[in-house]
Amino acid sequence: MAETITQAVVSAFAPTGRLRASINLGNPILASRDAATGEPVGVSVDLARAWAQRLGVAVELVVFDKAAQSVDAVKSDRADIGFFAVDPARGEGLRFTAPYVLIEGSYLVAADSPVRDNAGVDREGMRVGVGSGSAYDLFLTRELKAARIERVLNAQAVVEALRQGRIDVAAGIRQQLESLAQGDAGLRLLPGRFMVIQQAMGLPAGRGAEAAAALATFVEDMKASGFVADALVRHGVEGATVAPPAA
Repeated sequence: MAETITQAVVSAFAPTGRLRASINLGNPILASRDAATGEPVGVSVDLARAWAQRLGVAVELVVFDKAAQSVDAVKSDRADIGFFAVDPARGEGLRFTAPYVLIEGSYLVAADSPVRDNAGVDREGMRVGVGSGSAYDLFLTRELKAARIERVLNAQAVVEALRQGRIDVAAGIRQQLESLAQGDAGLRLLPGRFMVIQQAMGLPAGRGAEAAAALATFVEDMKASGFVADALVRHGVEGATVAPPAA
């Protein structure tokens, strides 16, 4: 059952009278543009609309092409909620819910690459391409010890850099890499994953504990009710799973 929303919570999430939801189009598992209308659609858009409905306010979608831009919008109070991968580097200025979706991060290499598994990536001289400011950029910046990270605009640019030989390994969301490399015999996806990306909702840290608790309850409700699972199916998302209930 949905929790009772107090006026204080409504005011915390909609100080302008509308819920401004930061939408990241850089992760197609969460959001993309409708081919016919050009409007943002996806799991995160559906969640934003559902949360606005629970608050009893209109929603305003604030759309960005990169995760880092979306994060900055919420941190700077230009948006009231966002949809982010949980990462310690993003913690300052934000409060996260528990994750609602889990996504795999994987590696893509050239078909003739000597690298056969994830363990072969972190070696001296290896160049690993990442989308600048992405969850896997933040994670691999901490985890890789020998390989060099090369930052580019987005996932598509990472794959293009791999095709051109400017990097040795492309890191990214498994589903996105599979889609970009589909039908390209010159590319090969390494087996397994190097990380699990925990996608959560977030709000500016200054909005208060009551607001953070209300959003956390909403996310748990959306998982338990089947809303998130239905949204994944409705938007044809593969390669993502509904996160388990929060501990």
